[in-house]
Amino acid sequence: MSTARPDTARGNPTLTLAAVCLAVLVLPASLTGTSVALPDISSTLHVGLAPLQWVVNAYNLAFACFMLGCGSLADILGRRRMFAAGTVLFALSSLASAVTSSIVVLDVARALAGLGAAAVMTAGAAMLATTFEGAAQARAFAILGSSAGAGLALGPSTAGALVNAFGWRAVFVSHLVVAVIVLFAVPAMPESRNPAATKVDWAGTTTFTLSLFCLMFAIVQGPQRGWTSAATLLLFASAAVLMALFVVAELRQRQPMFQLSLLGQGRFMAVSLIPVALSFSFVCLLVLLPTYFTSAAGMSINASGATMMLLTLPVLVAPLVVSKLVKNGVSTRLVLTLSLVVAALGAGWLTLIAPDVSVATLAGPLLLLGISMGMTAGLVDGVAITSVEPAQAGAAAGMFNTMRLAGEAFAIAVMSAVLLNSTRSHIADGLPGVPGARGADAGALADRVIGGDLAGAAGTVAGSARSGFRALLTGSYTDALHLVLWVVVAICAASAVLVGVMLREPAQQAAPVEPAPEKAAV
Repeated sequence: MSTARPDTARGNPTLTLAAVCLAVLVLPASLTGTSVALPDISSTLHVGLAPLQWVVNAYNLAFACFMLGCGSLADILGRRRMFAAGTVLFALSSLASAVTSSIVVLDVARALAGLGAAAVMTAGAAMLATTFEGAAQARAFAILGSSAGAGLALGPSTAGALVNAFGWRAVFVSHLVVAVIVLFAVPAMPESRNPAATKVDWAGTTTFTLSLFCLMFAIVQGPQRGWTSAATLLLFASAAVLMALFVVAELRQRQPMFQLSLLGQGRFMAVSLIPVALSFSFVCLLVLLPTYFTSAAGMSINASGATMMLLTLPVLVAPLVVSKLVKNGVSTRLVLTLSLVVAALGAGWLTLIAPDVSVATLAGPLLLLGISMGMTAGLVDGVAITSVEPAQAGAAAGMFNTMRLAGEAFAIAVMSAVLLNSTRSHIADGLPGVPGARGADAGALADRVIGGDLAGAAGTVAGSARSGFRALLTGSYTDALHLVLWVVVAICAASAVLVGVMLREPAQQAAPVEPAPEKAAV
């Protein structure tokens, strides 16, 4: 995305910031909140794990895949116009999701909602980049990042309350309401285009979108088809070839939508790596833990939502504390590196999770994981934008958000696959020891367990063997979740070392120097 100045009236900067942040607040909430509703959707629509997973995967995949394409179109057609179109599509898709009784329609609607979310995110970020300058721009993007973090954090608790009170359809109705409110602010927003952008980078858009789609589809379908199956291997190979073609296409463009030169800027890449690493911890656990709590631990939806607040509330509080520390001279390098260390410690501590573990025991690790995310919420966005030249701010915002969203989609797909594979393996190993369960389909059982129907899966064995069979399913699920957590520990620990080294030179100050004049104050 370009930082070309608006070619029409500036609009109302304060209202623009508020509307964009409100829109961005609901986009991640649509991911994490929907994951809480999956067990209720499954019981209502009577669907298996594969189509159920696509309620989340379709949204996240479309969101990540179309970020660059929507950013390119926004430069040509107008950022406000693209923002409005994306909001309308998101609203209509949410409406369709709320009223349908077909899992196919729901999955398609969620994919369209992801496309709308991509348009909203890219156009909204571009409007902020062209409405604000200097320190005001850095603050605007910090507020935007905090809004995204708040959306991730509040999604499970608000969705849990809505599902418990009104059912899963209420979650999508709430998304619709927010989108309609945002649309009322569109007339007050500025319109801007990039005069140098005269055509869509179809080669780059197509190769990037298809590459990411092939990669994600391979990861999602791998546990079902087999990791060494011809179809899975072909998808992985296609993803690699298409990504290579994308790089070639971008190198040949005069105005590339993805500025590959930013990949050589160590500070920008280090900051961009942080939300990707935290996607494997905080974001994945937002998606995976609610089902474990309601299924294996036997919690009610309300109890699960209350427990998840231990994970999410620190995201709302920690940024305030970190902001004061940074203003008092604590380096951003220390804060950002430490956030990954805290995430690794929290994930390692959380391996004590079990069906009978108390909420008090879970409080410590969940709070640590929430604090780790809260330490970066808002901070990384502002640092990412100010780590590049002002002329690259729009491109940096687009690339940063693309990496963050693609990282979230990739992390959720990978960790879900690890959880499913491990659960299936543990069940298969234990089946011979359960009378009446020999010959059962371990894959089908794992699908039901991970989908939230552990009780139904346990009910497939009758008589005195049922208790032992349920213990096998619960233990397999728990052991698989432990494996996921240890993978998180390894990823966050390695990322902490890498980020610490990449940010070592030059020494950075937390707050950007105040330039003058500013275009608008936040």
